[in-house]
Amino acid sequence: MFNRRQLLQSLALSTLPAGWAHAQSVFPSKPLKIVVPFGAGGVADLTARAVAQKLSENLGQPVIIDNRPGAGGIVAGELVAKAAPDGHTLLLMSNGTAVSAGLFKALPFNPRSDFAPVSLLGLFDIAIVVPESSPHKTLAELVSFGRANPGKLNIGTINIGSTQHLAAELFRSQANLISQIIPYNGTPAVINALRGGQVDAVVEILGPLKPQISAKAVRLLGVMGASRPKDQPQVPVVRELPGLSNFNVSSWNALAAPAKTPKAVVDRLSAEVAKVLSEPEMVQRLAGFNVEAKASTPAQLGQLLDSDIKRWGDVIQKAGIPQQ
Repeated sequence: MFNRRQLLQSLALSTLPAGWAHAQSVFPSKPLKIVVPFGAGGVADLTARAVAQKLSENLGQPVIIDNRPGAGGIVAGELVAKAAPDGHTLLLMSNGTAVSAGLFKALPFNPRSDFAPVSLLGLFDIAIVVPESSPHKTLAELVSFGRANPGKLNIGTINIGSTQHLAAELFRSQANLISQIIPYNGTPAVINALRGGQVDAVVEILGPLKPQISAKAVRLLGVMGASRPKDQPQVPVVRELPGLSNFNVSSWNALAAPAKTPKAVVDRLSAEVAKVLSEPEMVQRLAGFNVEAKASTPAQLGQLLDSDIKRWGDVIQKAGIPQQ
């Protein structure tokens, strides 16, 4: 027979979501899946695969990468939002998740309430580059030219609504530049435009630009994050310019689970991710993709997501970018 304490415990468990106690005690009980809203071979995919390999070793279960590109991340997001909230299906979240809240008129999920944040995975720099032949040798010179010559500075970026495009819009606004932001369909196209003289500068993720920088086809003027690149400490950040001390834009990847995933499971996943990202081998491996390994608590990731949803929503509205 149950004693009073056992009876109360039984009643308490019966009020929890189905499978909660089971998930807490035996997680993980089957292979995990990370749904990536991008194609194979990109920075997000490579990051997810690197982390998945070590998570699999530590958790004792396979961790499978499921690439679901397209529709601005909607396909991947909807799949995870509707998955069983047991921690076995995860979303590779990014800045794009936050951007989607302001960019789309309607989504089949809520970017904030339909997911349980787990942990950041990494940060990667967004760079400002000019052609090697450009007369602008420094970031300060580029900004001075833009301010002194309204309408004559053209800044190239990739697709409308991308993090890079919105970062360029934020830079133009906060640097008080009257300039054109010209979007292109992908990195190769915008680099060709830069080298061909159609634009004066480009705002793009630093990683894909490294070959062009190494070949001295383009010149790296600065990055948009909080600190200078570790491997290029001579490169300034935008926030070092007068009047831009609060400017800080980095692209990021993270992991999230479906909402209502038990806290015990979320905390376990977050701890395991932090363990993986603290390993020197993983730090070095991600650095090879130009990603700074960085874990977070679920609460910290939630705060970042809230902040970015508001920030990018404001940028989209101020720039007059039509909702899709």
